[in-house]
Amino acid sequence: MTRRKDTPHTTTDAGIRVQSDEHSLTVGPDGPIVLNDHYLLEQMANFNRERIPERQPHAKGSGAFGTFVTTRDVSQYTKAKIFQPGASCDVVMRFSTVAGERGSPDTWRDPRGFSIKMYTEEGNFDMVGNNTPVFFVRDPLKFQHFIRSQKRRADNDMRDHDMQWDFWTLSPESAHQVAYLMGDRGIPKTWRHMNGYSSHTYSLVNADGEQFWVKFHFMTDQGDGNDYLAQDEADKLAGTDGDYHRRDLFNSIRDGNHPSWTLKWQIMPFEDAKAYRINPFDLTKVWPHADYPLIEVGKLTLTRNPTDFHTQIEQAAFEPNNMVPGVGLSPDKMLLARGFAYADAHRARLGVNYKQIPVNGATSEVNSYSKDGAGRTQPVSDPVYAPNSYGGPSAHPQAGPEAGSWYTDGEMMRQAYTLRADDDDWSQAGALVRDVMDDAARARLVSNVVGHLCDGVSEKVLQRAFEYWRNIDDATGDKIEAGVREKLGWASDAPGLASAESISGI
Repeated sequence: MTRRKDTPHTTTDAGIRVQSDEHSLTVGPDGPIVLNDHYLLEQMANFNRERIPERQPHAKGSGAFGTFVTTRDVSQYTKAKIFQPGASCDVVMRFSTVAGERGSPDTWRDPRGFSIKMYTEEGNFDMVGNNTPVFFVRDPLKFQHFIRSQKRRADNDMRDHDMQWDFWTLSPESAHQVAYLMGDRGIPKTWRHMNGYSSHTYSLVNADGEQFWVKFHFMTDQGDGNDYLAQDEADKLAGTDGDYHRRDLFNSIRDGNHPSWTLKWQIMPFEDAKAYRINPFDLTKVWPHADYPLIEVGKLTLTRNPTDFHTQIEQAAFEPNNMVPGVGLSPDKMLLARGFAYADAHRARLGVNYKQIPVNGATSEVNSYSKDGAGRTQPVSDPVYAPNSYGGPSAHPQAGPEAGSWYTDGEMMRQAYTLRADDDDWSQAGALVRDVMDDAARARLVSNVVGHLCDGVSEKVLQRAFEYWRNIDDATGDKIEAGVREKLGWASDAPGLASAESISGI
């Protein structure tokens, strides 16, 4: 095949021009392939190694690039330069499902990941979040067990609703998130139409050393954050367009319809956390907006699609330990564990030098004593140790407390958070179902739960699930039990059980 004059020469990965993209080097036209066809060997060897392990959770997703601009003056809360009035930076964002594998459909019922990397002049700031303001568990020791319960069985390698509900009903702290998951937010209309939350509580510190607690809320500008796909519509799309959400985001940006989100904060004064009626660091709880209203901070807009999905999105590594001066962690146990776990997962999946992959690299100056290791591309120079007397970089301690500092003491122990006046696992989930959802949304919730429970959940787990939902809301629990009994053909006249007629309209 003759090369077109208007196209560049094909080369090896070393930049050497190749003779053919179609024909291997052989002994005569019909002879055997020779071992010294280094271009063929390079192509085959690279192909055999071009897949990297998928993420453990959040394997299926996509993302895009854009900008963030601070539009309000929040300098009273933080000294972070990116959150000063008018400051801006480039960003990369990734959206994802949680439990599905890399090839799974976009429209399965699942929480959605919502991760952001801001390339600021002080280094990279990452926020890893979801499209819900809470999570299933509050202690990191349970996280691995939770994810395994949502993944695949050991015997038949299939996902199993019985396994999921077994875990949820034995973990009452999951109720708030499960109520979100089984409601409309369990299958968002598109990634563009959903909100994103830090869920975790972070800390802030201002230029005067004053500290605050904060929750991040990225509120979609494409609606109210509650646009959803009905279960039957999502099921149809799972079979006809498994990349529905990925396609929507890419095509929207390609066509100039750039999605945006308004960043808002909830700010809690540092001292309030000591006596607030719920534990403000419990990941299964929200802060009522009446107590800590949302304040506007800035605008995030996506304007550019990736040109190399693998390099720019699949290898993008988000980690909550990436914090700039003025932003820090909190006593949230899950957040503290994630400060280690995310970076460790990237080292295992991408290699120890994953931050040298361009999408993960800082745009600010990097002066690190990290050295060698697989995948290293940026050269180091002596001295490679500290302290030293040869002009190597040195730390610069700053006056005053940094974000993420707080006082604590006590004996080492394995114990749950100390309960506060309004700490329980059911009330916020119940308020979501009774007070936030309208009648139509509650009916969809009941229908979604009934359908999910009738798909392979054992009787003993079903009985716990009915009680689980009654703990959230009695009426909703009764309707769920009646719906399951009707669908499975069970008797519905046992004492204390709701009748099938009571679920009309689900």
